[in-house]
Order: sequence, then structure tokens, then C-alpha cells
Amino acid sequence: MNFIVYILFSESKNKFYIGFTSNLEERLIRHNQKSKGFTGNVNDWRVVYTENYETKELAHKRELQIKS
Repeated sequence: MNFIVYILFSESKNKFYIGFTSNLEERLIRHNQKSKGFTGNVNDWRVVYTENYETKELAHKRELQIKS
């Protein structure tokens, strides 16, 4: 299974969001439909960057590295 580290950007919030997933298309839809949490209340999140990893552990490690 392939895992994707991604960075989203919201124009209305003027904020970035960093995460990882095995299904980016589905995850983006969920971010844009949320009503709570950091990505909630707006529906203009768009993907601005991605990196692919072979394991969940490597993807999570990279996510934390980008966030630090």
C-alpha cells in the first residue's frame, strides 16, 4: 500500500494543513465536508504538495518532520 504525505492550503483561512493518508482524493473530500476541527467550516482546501511513501510509519515520520 502507498501512503501520501500532503499539504493543503485554504484561501479563506489563509492556512496550511499537513497530513498523510492512503487515499488522497477521499481524504480531501472529507476535509472539505467537515464542520469541526482545524479544517472545518470551510470547503476550499486544495492540495499544494505531496510526497509518496511505501509504509505508514515512514509517512507519519515525514508528516511530523514537516510539522516541526
